[in-house]
Amino acid sequence: MPYYMVQASYTAEAWAAQIANPQDRMAVLGKMIESNGGKLHAGYYSFGEYDVVLILESPDNETVASTMIAAAAGGAVSSLKTTVLLTNDEGQGAIKGAADVGYSAPGG
Repeated sequence: MPYYMVQASYTAEAWAAQIANPQDRMAVLGKMIESNGGKLHAGYYSFGEYDVVLILESPDNETVASTMIAAAAGGAVSSLKTTVLLTNDEGQGAIKGAADVGYSAPGG
C-alpha cells in the first residue's frame, strides 16, 4: 500500500475543545484510517505551520483523499496537506528509471 504524510493545523475552536475535554485524537484517526483499509504508522504533534503530522498507509490516493476530506469536514482543521511518500526501494527505482525517461534540458 502507498504511504502518505498528512499535515494538519487545528482551528482555535478545536484546541479549545481539546483543552476543555482532552481526547486521544490519534487513536480516533487511527480507527478511521483502519476502517478505510489503511494503517496509521505514527502520529505526532508538531511546532510550526502544522500542529499534527501523520504517517499512514492507504490502499490508494482516492481512499486517503476521501478519508482526509471527511476528517476536514468536521471543522476541526484549518489546513490540511497530504504528501505521497515513496519507500527507499521505490525512490531508488525512480532514480534508476530516470535515465530511461528521455528528457533533455532546454538548450541541450
